[in-house]
Amino acid sequence: MDDETQGLLDAGARLIDAALRAGADAADAAVVRSQSRGASVRLGKVEDTESAESEDVALRVFVGRRVATVSADIRADIGPLVERAVAMARVSPEDPYAGLADPEQFARDDLDLDLYDGTVIPSTVLVEEAMALEDAARAVAGVTNSGGAGASVSASGLVLVTSAGFSGSRQRSNFSRSVSVIAGEGVKMQRDYDYDSRLFAADLDASADIGRRAGERTVARVNPRMVPTGKYEIVFDPRVARGLIGHVIGAINGAAIARKTSFLKDRMGMPILPQSMSITDEPLLRRRPGSRAFDGEGLRGAPLSLVENGVLKNWILDGATGRELGLPGNARASRSSGGVSPSSTNVIVTPGAITPAELIDGVKTGIYVTELIGQGVNMVTGDYSRGISGFMIENGVLTYPVSEVTIAGNLADMLLQLTPANDLDTRFSIVAPTLGLGVMTVAGA
Repeated sequence: MDDETQGLLDAGARLIDAALRAGADAADAAVVRSQSRGASVRLGKVEDTESAESEDVALRVFVGRRVATVSADIRADIGPLVERAVAMARVSPEDPYAGLADPEQFARDDLDLDLYDGTVIPSTVLVEEAMALEDAARAVAGVTNSGGAGASVSASGLVLVTSAGFSGSRQRSNFSRSVSVIAGEGVKMQRDYDYDSRLFAADLDASADIGRRAGERTVARVNPRMVPTGKYEIVFDPRVARGLIGHVIGAINGAAIARKTSFLKDRMGMPILPQSMSITDEPLLRRRPGSRAFDGEGLRGAPLSLVENGVLKNWILDGATGRELGLPGNARASRSSGGVSPSSTNVIVTPGAITPAELIDGVKTGIYVTELIGQGVNMVTGDYSRGISGFMIENGVLTYPVSEVTIAGNLADMLLQLTPANDLDTRFSIVAPTLGLGVMTVAGA
């Protein structure tokens, strides 16, 4: 442990001691720190370079069943911060579900999940990488303009100390590259992009490859057509498939269940996916973006089956949400300067037995969706209506680009029709393959 981290742990412990002396019955302190640097370019010129650092502390205090959270810069005077937190807690309404986690469940050992790469990349190199991204994308025949390119590096960390005896720290790094370009002219212009994001710098795809893919994706979208309104088989590219699975994760988040704002609130123990599909949440995978050695309450998470053989098995719970629902928590608390809430870690969908090409080959008339437009998802009812762009599928072959059409349905029905391919991409915290959605209503010309 470096001296800086130890200093933050000591600062957290001082906050806890001060809160208890000021009249709190229990308290915890979370220091959330972040550092980032980035460079962006457009049309061969540097548009921006930036650097940012922050260290914020969130102090949560309990007075009986009353709780309050205050946040401030870690360098702030702790006296007024503690006094304000305790005073706020004393006048807050009672929360019968509030409280610290059971000390018997604390993560007691350091677990290195290999989430941090200390590689230093100078700003000059970030500019060079951004230039290389854009140059490669603009070199693709048919690209006519640029939306810009960027390269960045960041690190974030959490230091958590509780009056119940937990003390721990964790950190992760992130390196990213992205570029967006335009093809076509006038009203026929189309935009697309490509990107890569990794925990370790050495794992990033080459900037030239990212840029080339962005250019090729964009040119392929030129001169799109509308399709007649009707019923079509729909296939989601992994980019949009991750968003669909994200809706499932949001719908089984314990906070949504407690508020009764989820279309899945009454479906526990019932099928919500095809029998061949499962979804797990795995917090302890090495070098994966959603991993964490302990959660926002100091607990060591374990692999959790969310959906097993199609059947909904578990909500995503922190301690308070679990108590509200009359269930044991499952160490899925996230922590920010705003407080504690349940969240997933690494969500993994069971892959299918066929390749994406084989999935598409089985479609006679359909649309391969590469982009979703708009926010037409009602998480209370499951009603789903989104604008789409993509490519027509005719007799198992991707043909012409499609845009300005809308798909509509209900998530509960859509999920039961899913057919997964086998192309899992582990770069992201939601690992979902190409997904066939079966027949859906398409509003077009």
